[in-house]
Amino acid sequence: MARAKTLKIATSNVNGISSRLPHLLAWLEKEKPDIVALQELKSVDSAFPEADINEAGYGAIWQGQRSWNGVALLSRGQDPIESRRGLPGDPKDDQSRYIEAAVHGIVVGCVYLPNGNPQPGPKFDYKLKWMSRLHRHAKTLVDLPHPVALIGDFNVVPTDEDIYDPKGWRRDALLQPESREAYFRLLEQGWTDSLLKIYGPGRGLYTFWDYFRQHAERDRGLRIDHLLLNPVLSKRLKSAGVDRWVRLLEKASDHAPAWIEVTR
Repeated sequence: MARAKTLKIATSNVNGISSRLPHLLAWLEKEKPDIVALQELKSVDSAFPEADINEAGYGAIWQGQRSWNGVALLSRGQDPIESRRGLPGDPKDDQSRYIEAAVHGIVVGCVYLPNGNPQPGPKFDYKLKWMSRLHRHAKTLVDLPHPVALIGDFNVVPTDEDIYDPKGWRRDALLQPESREAYFRLLEQGWTDSLLKIYGPGRGLYTFWDYFRQHAERDRGLRIDHLLLNPVLSKRLKSAGVDRWVRLLEKASDHAPAWIEVTR
């Protein structure tokens, strides 16, 4: 059998890996991504379903946390080679929001950026400080001669074109000018927003739909899950999409997997 000419890289906020495991396994079986970043595991390390993930054909590394947070990286057919656990810059920060590994020849950082609500307040201050730390670390990665991807739930709606109702969400931390400015300062380092590059602005391509008023069924969503590529990897970008069918499953996460395909 000829080897596939592309790699499929995906990110998915599972909103509780124990309760959403059947959805995750069904998606892995159907879509067969090569690299997967997971966020919001809501599980301690010992409860991570490693055996089920391995049986599905994936190696995994993870950093869990009881009740909230938690990140993981999956690699189809091999084990990720971990390079970093936790975002540098604050040794007192014990929230599980970043894990990094070499996967299929690509350095992949899995990001679960703080939500920041309610704002103003300490949670929003923490969000902005975390983004500043992400800027510093991302700067060490963007110009590497190797392909690098920063992917995950960034909890930032970049523009009003990335949300169904910007007026109704105007006070939310995801849309604040400080959040958006921090996101674009990250892009200014040289990162490519891959979904935006493929689809262009204003296409109504969402990755998150809340649980109110059948917003998923009506496609009233937000784009907050992003796949950022350094210049080396951006040149290899071929396609992108969102597997909204996962969000429409019964008792699904409020996010759907977002993905890209790059040449090998």
